[in-house]
Amino acid sequence: MTFKTRILTAALLLLAFSLLSACVTPPAAATPPPSPQIEYIVITATPPPATSTPDPCAAENIKAEVLKIHAYMREFDDASTLAANRPREELAASIADLQRIRRAAEDQATPSCLATLKLYQVSHMNTVINTLIAFMGGADQATVDQGIALARDQHDRYTLELARLLGATIEPAATIIAPSQTPNP
Repeated sequence: MTFKTRILTAALLLLAFSLLSACVTPPAAATPPPSPQIEYIVITATPPPATSTPDPCAAENIKAEVLKIHAYMREFDDASTLAANRPREELAASIADLQRIRRAAEDQATPSCLATLKLYQVSHMNTVINTLIAFMGGADQATVDQGIALARDQHDRYTLELARLLGATIEPAATIIAPSQTPNP
């Protein structure tokens, strides 16, 4: 190799090393972390949003809620009176209608303040239905009479709770008139 070639090769190598060293970044000096930014949160007092659903147990709303429950009781009372005056062989359709009304009453959404009223209602409905089924199946008279007495007691409890919720007063009957004949269930 000639002297010129050696110098040229050395110059090229030197140039290549300088280019390579320029591409490599030197290690960064330890720099302190950036100071944290302080953010201020301003809290303002705002009233809670107004709900569009009124409280069903409020004094101004309770009567409407009670009447929703009572509508099923009125329908049931009418249907059970009709059933009580049918012959044993024709009770199946009446019982099915009573069961339909009871299921609708059970499924009705009820506020907690009316839970006792609904309990008395559904208990009465179940007793009437079970007594009619027992009668249709040929149960003895004592069993049927016991079911009728229990259903009357439950209906009375329902009526008293209904009156309490509506703010009505119920006067006890002055005289109880005994029927001259034993009524058919």
